[in-house]
Amino acid sequence: METKVQPKKIIEHKYSLIQNIRKNKFAYALVAPAMIAMIIVQLYPMAEGLYFSVLKLNQFTLRQFLHAPFVGFDNFYTVLFDTSSNMRSGFFESLRNTGIYAALCSIFVLVIGLIAAMVVNREFKFRGIARTLLLTPWVVPSYVVGMLWGFMWQQDTGIVNRILVDWLHILHTKPFWLTGPNVIWAIIIPTIWRNVPFVMIMLLAGLQNIPEDYYEAAEIDGANGIEKFRAITLPLLKPIIGIQLLFGMINYIYSYNIVSMMFGHGAGYAGKWGDLLMTNIQRNSFQTWNFGVGAAATIAVMVCVLIIVGIWYRVFRDSLVVEE
Repeated sequence: METKVQPKKIIEHKYSLIQNIRKNKFAYALVAPAMIAMIIVQLYPMAEGLYFSVLKLNQFTLRQFLHAPFVGFDNFYTVLFDTSSNMRSGFFESLRNTGIYAALCSIFVLVIGLIAAMVVNREFKFRGIARTLLLTPWVVPSYVVGMLWGFMWQQDTGIVNRILVDWLHILHTKPFWLTGPNVIWAIIIPTIWRNVPFVMIMLLAGLQNIPEDYYEAAEIDGANGIEKFRAITLPLLKPIIGIQLLFGMINYIYSYNIVSMMFGHGAGYAGKWGDLLMTNIQRNSFQTWNFGVGAAATIAVMVCVLIIVGIWYRVFRDSLVVEE
């Protein structure tokens, strides 16, 4: 007579938060300093910014600070609907510019960074020197990038127009880069130039972790370079691409230094074609002392960013799952 072996029952112990802390005291003690720093540096300022957004906090009530008059959602109405407000008059223009700026920078930085990573991943002479030179833009501070490119974009004396008109003869006349519709390109190109090296290094690390056996097997099956890229390289780099896309989008939406330094060395106005959300909010908050409205505009931007993060998570969540 056969005896059936009964499978052992796995008893799952569910602990409360307090029991978990008691059980893993050492682990929580190691994490505690980082958590305290996160609360002080991030969560507390976010909470205060949210509170500022419902106060009438301006040059007349600044002495009262946290006891300034409570106005509810009036500041949000001023940002979104009050056409007489300076913040509202340029808010949607800066929102449009920021959307174009963030989208184009994200796409071009990823594409150029991937191409550069694939190039320096190959064996060739002076590869180490090439990698070092390609990293140079990343070590330049962003405010310095804004000042340098501001000089380079000058119509008569800038190096860009000299190259395009006098040397290469691509253009017949020297265009204005710092006024008019060309302003958006004057801030996009320096941003791409500075951010490509970091993305290149991240993608290069991903490329070097792809086993060569995959490519050898694909060659045996008769796959060409494009097919290997589509079937092997791109899918295996998708998690890195997703993370870089997320960080890049957030970075570009909150971009400030390059634009502010290129136009007036921190106090200028890039015009309706180049003003971004952060420069608009800074100018209409600190230069007019209207901190309540500025806080409301910042909260509105944060909500937009959270929506973008939600969409990003829906697109890339499958590639972020770690298989056990």
